[in-house]
Amino acid sequence: MEVNGWHPMAVIRPEIQLNFAPELHIFVDARRRIGPTVVITDGVSTLGHVVESLGVPLTEVGGLLVDGQAVPNAHVPAAGESVEVRPVSRPQRVEGAPLRFLLDVHLGTLARRMRLLGIDTAYESTDIGDPALAARSAAERRVLLSRDRGLLRRRELWAGAYVYSTHPEQQLREVLERFAPELAPWERCVSCNGDLVKTTKESIRTEIKDGTEHAYDAFAKCTGCGQVYWQGAHHARLELIVTQAQQITAAANARR
Repeated sequence: MEVNGWHPMAVIRPEIQLNFAPELHIFVDARRRIGPTVVITDGVSTLGHVVESLGVPLTEVGGLLVDGQAVPNAHVPAAGESVEVRPVSRPQRVEGAPLRFLLDVHLGTLARRMRLLGIDTAYESTDIGDPALAARSAAERRVLLSRDRGLLRRRELWAGAYVYSTHPEQQLREVLERFAPELAPWERCVSCNGDLVKTTKESIRTEIKDGTEHAYDAFAKCTGCGQVYWQGAHHARLELIVTQAQQITAAANARR
């Protein structure tokens, strides 16, 4: 059909094949988990956008191969291309800033355990909204940890990682195995992320109960919120968390 002397052009919708690594199957539809699957693109969207539209946050993508050659997320796929979507390598290197983290409102227990290990961990105890979290990640250059896939897709995000487990013990293992951060146990406040400094019993006598004063001799105080710490009844359990974390991190570093 001709309109005003012009012939309508057919919309070209390239057909490509995608193959997702097993580690990424959790994000995609079941029919895309077995071997290469066909995807019809719009001819203008980037490969990164195509991958995200199928459910995989780019924070979890370690590389894109087109016909065996590495391409950037901005690559626009052409008809007939075969794409391999690889997972992030572990331990993952994060370039451009010291390794620091930001956790969303649902990861409070994980935040406290990371701080126990001396990992610089910012945490929002109230829901400040996805835009504000992503903006803080960018402003402070922190790796945002979340189980919210939509949050991890925000363009202003500096860096991020999906937390796969719902159990704090396994969540901590995930972070340690993925990033192998440097640990400095007992040096950070679990409440506010501030630095802990050793202090004398005399200087904090008015801040502790008589029983605590007589039972313990070693104390530390947060330079941020002022909270006082000592090796109380739960110290053995916390020491176990620290010991296990050191073993996990050492094993992760050995794989570099």
